[in-house]
Amino acid sequence: MEDVIIIGGGPCGLSAAIECERLGLSAVIVEKYNIVQSIYLYPTHMQFFSTAELLEIGNVPFSTPNDKPFRYEALAYYRKVAEHFGLRVHNYEEAQEIKRKDDGTFEVHTVNRRGQTIVHEGRNVVVATGYFDHPNYLGIPGEDKDKVSHYFREAHPYTRTRVAIIGGSNSAVDAAMELVLVGAHIDMVYRGSGVSEHIKPWVRPLFESMVQKGKISLHLGSRVNEILDDSIRLLHSDGSTSELDNDFVLALTGFRPDRKLLSSVGVEMSADMDKPVYDPQTMESSVPGIYVGGVIASGRNANEVFIESGRWHGRYIAEHIVGRHRGQTEGE
Repeated sequence: MEDVIIIGGGPCGLSAAIECERLGLSAVIVEKYNIVQSIYLYPTHMQFFSTAELLEIGNVPFSTPNDKPFRYEALAYYRKVAEHFGLRVHNYEEAQEIKRKDDGTFEVHTVNRRGQTIVHEGRNVVVATGYFDHPNYLGIPGEDKDKVSHYFREAHPYTRTRVAIIGGSNSAVDAAMELVLVGAHIDMVYRGSGVSEHIKPWVRPLFESMVQKGKISLHLGSRVNEILDDSIRLLHSDGSTSELDNDFVLALTGFRPDRKLLSSVGVEMSADMDKPVYDPQTMESSVPGIYVGGVIASGRNANEVFIESGRWHGRYIAEHIVGRHRGQTEGE
């Protein structure tokens, strides 16, 4: 019987385990893939918005010679932190369901990569599952074709090909700029009248310059309504349509949290099902003993919670669990 079972081994899940162990609570992490899987899925050469200091967990310094760390540095840092604290992580074990027992404790049912079912028992459960493996699908014909990807890793496979990028956020802009360097022909399609206002300020002028020079063809006020073998069909804001030839489609339309685990144990959702109901001071949900950590606590806009803020959730959770146990002990 663990004090805390943490579902998700991202930075927020790791931080929660560290804070629980520091306060004398036994904690185990169940991770669907390997630790910080979301960061692993970032583009190979991605550089963070934040400084290294704002990504630190467990008071372990994040050293880098760069103003802002790169993906490969973050992967090494979080591996080092997990090893430093000796965190118990069950890798490649996917949580399927949370069950509440009659005595108020919980069972977390998981399946490992060999298909074996495992049951973990705990007094408390922290759901910190992130969102990066759940893309926002377009729901249009042809989206399931092999030429379509919701992730961009690096530019080399697209050298001298025709690529359609769907989206106007940082991920879409970064991908377009990398593709320019390998000689790809790029059509960028976005439904808005301009790319996102949240584009990194040091990137925007470089991107706009590439558009002005014709290295990136920007199609604003447009949306893709069908993906064909060698092209995509667009519907424009004025009601007209057009077709663009391409070899590949990068549908970089963002991601969403998957809240089925919370629903499985009866956690109350907000009126519009946008986010779980929880106490922001303790991160406890409507079900006593079930906590949320990281981006799973955000609404439809996953940008409500970043590593910078979510890394503190573990401390709130651990302190609340210890405080509740202390209160129960004193009341006996």
